[in-house]
Amino acid sequence: MICWSVASAFAKDAPKFPVSAISEEMKKDVNVVYREDQAVFSIITRSKALYHVHQVKTILNANAKGNASEAVFYDKLKKITSLKATVYNAEGFEIAKLKNSDIQDRSVFDGITLFSDSRVKSFDLSQGTYPYTIEIEYDLEFKFLFFIPDFYVTVGEKGSVEHSLYRLEYSAANLAPRYKTYNLPKQPATEKRPDGSGSISFEFTNVKPLKLESYSDDRYQHQYIEAAPTNFEYESYVGTMDTWDNFGLWINSLNKGRDVLPEATKQKVRSLAAQGKTDEEKIKIIYEYLQGKTRYVNIRLGIGGYQPFEASVVDQTGYGDCKALSNYMVAMLKEVGIKAHYALIFSGDEHLEIDPKFPQTQFNHATVCVPLKKDTVWMECTSQTDPFGYQGTFTGDRQALIITDNGAKVVNTLRYPAEKNLQTRTADVFLQLTGDATAKVKTTYSGLKYEDDGLNFILNNQFDEQKKWLQRVIDIPSFDITSFKMQNHKDKIPSAEVAVDLSLKRFATVSGKRVFITPNLMNRSAFVPEKTESRKTKVVLHNAFVDLDTIRYHLPEGIYPEFLPKPVTLKSRFGEYQADFKLDQNDLIYVRRLKVQRGEYPAESYAEFMDFFKSLNRADNTKLVFLSKT
Repeated sequence: MICWSVASAFAKDAPKFPVSAISEEMKKDVNVVYREDQAVFSIITRSKALYHVHQVKTILNANAKGNASEAVFYDKLKKITSLKATVYNAEGFEIAKLKNSDIQDRSVFDGITLFSDSRVKSFDLSQGTYPYTIEIEYDLEFKFLFFIPDFYVTVGEKGSVEHSLYRLEYSAANLAPRYKTYNLPKQPATEKRPDGSGSISFEFTNVKPLKLESYSDDRYQHQYIEAAPTNFEYESYVGTMDTWDNFGLWINSLNKGRDVLPEATKQKVRSLAAQGKTDEEKIKIIYEYLQGKTRYVNIRLGIGGYQPFEASVVDQTGYGDCKALSNYMVAMLKEVGIKAHYALIFSGDEHLEIDPKFPQTQFNHATVCVPLKKDTVWMECTSQTDPFGYQGTFTGDRQALIITDNGAKVVNTLRYPAEKNLQTRTADVFLQLTGDATAKVKTTYSGLKYEDDGLNFILNNQFDEQKKWLQRVIDIPSFDITSFKMQNHKDKIPSAEVAVDLSLKRFATVSGKRVFITPNLMNRSAFVPEKTESRKTKVVLHNAFVDLDTIRYHLPEGIYPEFLPKPVTLKSRFGEYQADFKLDQNDLIYVRRLKVQRGEYPAESYAEFMDFFKSLNRADNTKLVFLSKT
């Protein structure tokens, strides 16, 4: 933090942005007020654009301290031409200006990037006395026209905006950008001039804080604008983005001629493919060859952020980024007569839709798709451990753009239904009169459950790391691990078996002749949806799954249940829950089944959503009381 003297508070210049000028309405329940939030993107030619940002933020308290820092990214094709910042005290008098010595200029390094020309200039002008105002202004020069920065009107749950402006300017009619808006209260002002130039302006005043609703997609909540060029150029690669087909043709132009393999490798993959009887078997053999031969590194150098290395380079070096490894896989399959498609996707937690009418640069990952007669195979070429054909949460259940010879096609990736995402647990718990117990637990995780708490990565780790993982994820108040074993089954719907023996000290509570236990051993729900008085957006659940627990309690001689709870059955549009208790000679058997459905549900269903999980929580925490005959 940089602290400044307030000696200059009585500067000769008139005050700017005094806090007193902010209305009480805009300060209510917020940490920061954006006095100005302006962004102007000016398209000069199909390979040049200017971007001007001007923000004035009044930071009311320490919770908004992060707003006093800024990071501006640049590279050889995106140049920072100016960067300024000024700090004002509560009365609006200047107390500091950004100096070169305040700016950190460093390479953007994430630990997995091998080559990158990305850099960032950053600074922090936070103060120790609140409130204060920071004015930030910078300009960028783009030496390409491939994407246009988005603009968010709302700035979060604890920020308000007095004035906001997003303007798109263009110098010729054929350079006019396209735009798409979300949740905006009004349309933009447009201007078309006789020479073909023009502008599109979005302007807003007195924007209130946004109250985000849990279990809802951003597209239903934020007010924001996406923009995209139509005609563009990127390091001499000229293209159009008016249709997805034309976008795909441009990607083809980047990849053209980069699928040539060395002769020795051609012979190698042909011999490997000969070992498979079906196309799917051949693909699997070659995919596993790729996994064993290559490793993933990130490459970010100009057009190299979108253009893959030649297949021959990957073959020689043994490494590449997602684009290069996917291109290499497509080339190897082509050599054995199997048509595969290079595919673009937005990977990770967000499930972005691809609008068929609004082509834009919205992808962060490349993968491979092979349409077969009976099935479609997807391959994650950056992983050395992923099971063949498994997409999981990284690229599954979303839309992707496969690049075809004639352009592109929007397709859906694999969706894993609830019954495929299965966690099955069986346990034998041997209870002692003292309240201590031992347990033998076996859990099978399949489908998306294979990734729970990073299990898919832990399966490939050493014993000590696996034990640490178990100690972290086992949800029992007090336990010791006496032994464990993990098995990995790398199928298209993968599964893993985890067997663990536990020593449970003071598992049961003993009080006189009574012994108390919670029969749900290690799968108790604690999730409580946030209370919302008037839900405005849809309830969105992305993952579906089934949990099945069967716990057998071996009771010591001389104790018996005071009573058995009645079976619990819960049903809602979001899922189903059952819990049952029964005696089998001197054993108590507890069976629990929970099924959660994926989907989008109307806003008015949120009360039902809350009630379902509240009831589930109560059922999961049911206690049993045993009486001792002695």
